Amino acid sequence: MLVHEEITEAIIAAAIEVHRELGPGLLESTYEQCLCREISLRGLAVNCQVAVPVVYKGEKIDCGYRIDILVENAVIIEVKSIDKLHPIHEAQLMTYLKLSNKRVGLLINFNVLKLMDGLKRRVL
Repeated sequence: MLVHEEITEAIIAAAIEVHRELGPGLLESTYEQCLCREISLRGLAVNCQVAVPVVYKGEKIDCGYRIDILVENAVIIEVKSIDKLHPIHEAQLMTYLKLSNKRVGLLINFNVLKLMDGLKRRVL
């Protein structure tokens, strides 16, 4: 079984490849689908648009929240294509981690010249 560090390294390598191929300026949905494909090509289990219910007073409520990408049922990826990441985007990732009982998440903004400038890793 892969550990979180190995999974995130593979995800980052896949994201760099997608960014190298496409560059900045496209829609989030394009990057999301291409990243899912690239991660899959690297032999990792990947699920796109995973529903995340909210548990309120012991009852699951489907509020329409979706994790962009879940890799190896362990690492959440939140994909963005925006001018600048803001604290609310990190808060969104942290909320998804809490709601899904996952520990590690990546926030990836593809609308940058150098992908590493648009990458944040968060751990609960």
